[in-house]
Amino acid sequence: MLLRTLFLSRSLPFSAGVILACLSWLPVSSAMASVGFEAVLSFPHATDLVASPVGDRISWVSQQEGARNVWVADGPDWEGRPLTHYEGDTGDAITDLRFTPDGESVMFLRGGARNREGDLPNPTSRPEGVARKLWVVPAHGEAVPRELAETDDFDVSPDGESVFFLKDSQVWMRGLSRAEEGGSLETVKNDGPGDKPLFSVRRGVSTFSIAPDGSRIAFVSDRGDHAFIGVYDREENAITWLEPSLDRDRAPTWSPDGEHIAFLRIPNEKRILPFVPRREGLPWSIRIGNASTGDTREIFRADAGPGSPFQPGYWFVGDRLWWGADDRILFPWEKTGWLHIWSVASAGGEAVDLTPGEGEVQYADLAPDRSALLYSANHGDLHRRHLWQTPVAGGEPERLTTGSGIEWMPGRTGSGTLVFLASAAREPAHPVVLVEGARRAPGPPLPERFPTQGLVQPELVSFPAADGLQIHAQVFLPPAQCGRGPHPGLLFFHGGSRRQMLMGFHPGSYYSNAYAFNQAMAARCFVVAAVNYRSGVGYGMEFREARDYGARGASEYRDVVGAGIYLAGRDDVDPARLGLWGGSYGGYLTALGLARASDLFAAGVDLHGVHDWNVVIGNFASAYDPGMDEDFADLAWQSSPMADVGTWTSPVLLIHGDDDRNVPFSESVDLAEALRRQGTPVESLVFPDEVHGFLLHRNWLAAYRAAAAFLDRKLAVAD
Repeated sequence: MLLRTLFLSRSLPFSAGVILACLSWLPVSSAMASVGFEAVLSFPHATDLVASPVGDRISWVSQQEGARNVWVADGPDWEGRPLTHYEGDTGDAITDLRFTPDGESVMFLRGGARNREGDLPNPTSRPEGVARKLWVVPAHGEAVPRELAETDDFDVSPDGESVFFLKDSQVWMRGLSRAEEGGSLETVKNDGPGDKPLFSVRRGVSTFSIAPDGSRIAFVSDRGDHAFIGVYDREENAITWLEPSLDRDRAPTWSPDGEHIAFLRIPNEKRILPFVPRREGLPWSIRIGNASTGDTREIFRADAGPGSPFQPGYWFVGDRLWWGADDRILFPWEKTGWLHIWSVASAGGEAVDLTPGEGEVQYADLAPDRSALLYSANHGDLHRRHLWQTPVAGGEPERLTTGSGIEWMPGRTGSGTLVFLASAAREPAHPVVLVEGARRAPGPPLPERFPTQGLVQPELVSFPAADGLQIHAQVFLPPAQCGRGPHPGLLFFHGGSRRQMLMGFHPGSYYSNAYAFNQAMAARCFVVAAVNYRSGVGYGMEFREARDYGARGASEYRDVVGAGIYLAGRDDVDPARLGLWGGSYGGYLTALGLARASDLFAAGVDLHGVHDWNVVIGNFASAYDPGMDEDFADLAWQSSPMADVGTWTSPVLLIHGDDDRNVPFSESVDLAEALRRQGTPVESLVFPDEVHGFLLHRNWLAAYRAAAAFLDRKLAVAD
């Protein structure tokens, strides 16, 4: 079987040296067993960390092998414990954790988010259907979570006596009372506002925010090419609009006294499409509105030129503002070519860069007293994230964490304790509490079968793309049991493309799983390189808004070629056994590499990849009509793998869930047809009712097992 595989593979010319190289693959069972997929994906992944506004308490979501639960930990011992006990791989996401104002209960949403048509994901194909609901559970003691409402968004009144939530795109309200048993919250049983919307708005409400005294609600009504901000007064039962305009107003943020609202005003630009470079645009502004009269005034306007579009939605800071101490308004801006947080007085004046330097802010929030900004950024360490703190009026930022790990989502409890999420090369995402300079990890602990010692520390490398642009990547090397090689090489391309792979487990569960897969493939004796190609984040606006990227020319393909040449030129890699894999945008680059360079890449695994830009752009921009701009549509087609499918000869494995809300399932269907018609080997793995980022742990396992088996057959030599 070994010699037959030699003749059938695309390896170097047959020789005694090749036989010896292949024999070095045989004694690797121990390495493969220690980093098997069940073991390497067994870790708990922490998300949605929140700090209590009162005392020393935190809560977070722990996702482990498909089961998602809410955890909590209290000082001073900081021993974590689960508040919910959901079991099984059900695909029910838990998000939007929020403490009640007294810190005694935790509210959360359970159930996946809706797609553009309003459908909820149902990856287990439950005949009775699914729902997304708001739940509440006491933060101490054993109690069963109580269901409060069916909704997609919610907020709690400052006095903790009411919950407001979206239903049918309108704001509803339910009163809350403290149940005697266990002290948990429950809905008030009455015939009040809970049976109808609190108020009704044409075209509905997309987001809302409650005033500090609870008397008024600021909301956004998105009406397509424009959006209004309104204020509903509960006592007057009246709506006041904040100076309606022809623009897209968003991110209403209350002043501490509840009298004013800061918000973003973003000019509509009709011909802006996704997946094309955009460095300049109509400048956006910040306005302050009087919540009673609706009068507004401008306090800041972005400069024209590079960085003028408001584009931080790809970061976790999102489209938001902060109202800090001393009436300082904080906001994200790319004035310097890097995404920083800036500050301006509510009366207007000169804006101050709070996070200067070559680096980008990823997560940010105010300290409880609003005097300082807490943030994670890659200043001084582009391939990791560390924590910083800076006064809201400006000053020298203070670095809070150092080292070879990754830290994000910082916050402080009501007592001032610093808390955050962290990971490292061998440590998945977990909560951390900083107590007198020492780190405390509340748990849950890693399972015994998790192969901590079997994981490798990736190496940071750089290489030129085909056009000379410097590209960075993390390389995972095989263990010593794999011998000297040469080994097959494997390139990984992340999705997004507004993402960046880091020197350890990723904050996002999708890419944390991908990191684990790359570790497992290294244990299978592959040399793996995770490529941070142009149009990704972390390296500044010029890199992210790369010339001719995506649908305007696929300039990232030059990075694919450069990565392939780099890997093929390594002494420990067999240049005839190069593969590539990726999901979403990474699937696009995988397909592009196979379509244009089957002579370089021998096989690939394409998870829910983009194959025709004209189809995918229409999925994100419903008004897009290729017939209205034939020149752009032709360029988008030429930038797509489908345009070069005629030169695609290398085998591919296509993996897709058929309820994908990002990349239409038809993208894989149509590509498979085109490849089959010309005799190119194509295999597939399909998950009915699964979404883009798989909700079921067993589907991740199935996808990775299939991908590894496919790459082993096509690239690796086995007996």
